[in-house]
Amino acid sequence: MTPKMDAEEFFIRKKPVRLLLNIKIGAGPKYVSILAKETDCTYSHTVKLLEIFKDIGVVDFDKQGRIKYVKLTQDGMDLANDFEAVMRRFSKLKPRKKPEK
Repeated sequence: MTPKMDAEEFFIRKKPVRLLLNIKIGAGPKYVSILAKETDCTYSHTVKLLEIFKDIGVVDFDKQGRIKYVKLTQDGMDLANDFEAVMRRFSKLKPRKKPEK
């Protein structure tokens, strides 16, 4: 186990954060099946996470025909930006050397 992975997994759950960041990245709105693939998550788990995101006001849905597009609210965008900063910080962490005995 690498220290970087330990810190990330200790502080945050990987799939919800990755999903939030994948919604933010790229041009235009995305739909659920694309987000599931980009997040390496099952479709049903992605839908469940998105419903939680909607309940807390992080995303909105825009249904056009049979396709439901997902977009970040302003709070969602702020949260995604915060997580991007946190992830950059994790990538800069260096393991400390243990003192010799």
